[in-house]
Amino acid sequence: MGVMRFMNEYKKQDKKFLLNLARKSIEYFLEKRELLNIENVNEKLKQKKGVFVTLEKNGMLRGCIGTIQPIDPLYIAVIKNAVSAAFYDPRFHPVEYNEMDDIGIEISILTEPKKIIYKNVGELLRKIKIGKDGLIIKSGFKSATFLPQVWEKIPDKKLFLSELCLKANLPMDEWKKSKLEIFKYNVISFKE
Repeated sequence: MGVMRFMNEYKKQDKKFLLNLARKSIEYFLEKRELLNIENVNEKLKQKKGVFVTLEKNGMLRGCIGTIQPIDPLYIAVIKNAVSAAFYDPRFHPVEYNEMDDIGIEISILTEPKKIIYKNVGELLRKIKIGKDGLIIKSGFKSATFLPQVWEKIPDKKLFLSELCLKANLPMDEWKKSKLEIFKYNVISFKE
């Protein structure tokens, strides 16, 4: 599927439904300590997709969890990742009910990641599009990803790759020295 077709795949009501589903999933888990179960879902939202759910509070990251590979139907991935971002992101304490009014939700639906084939650092840098590409790096058992939205905070390719190496617990300049496996993907992202 072409990127433009992917970008136009979800209608306004689909996006609104998924954002509402993410919020309801967090609130339901706060109350019942179990995952929300829903039926009667649009067929398009049953397609398996990689998806991230990001929570922000007062403009600051409050949780972000997702799946890169299309493992679950989209609506189930939104339920699971919303709950995981709110309660299981190890960088933050679990969300509390009194925070919910201050938390904004963003959903990012991913295209299938494609491996970047490159011979040298210059070629790698040329193949990365600032603001468009999400990146995944892998080295042995270590890996990390940054969604394309991270370009807003790190608009420099070299620094972006260095910070991604640090996130994967690799030396900051590992991307310059070794032949890391690097993948890129695009997202449709929307927020409340």
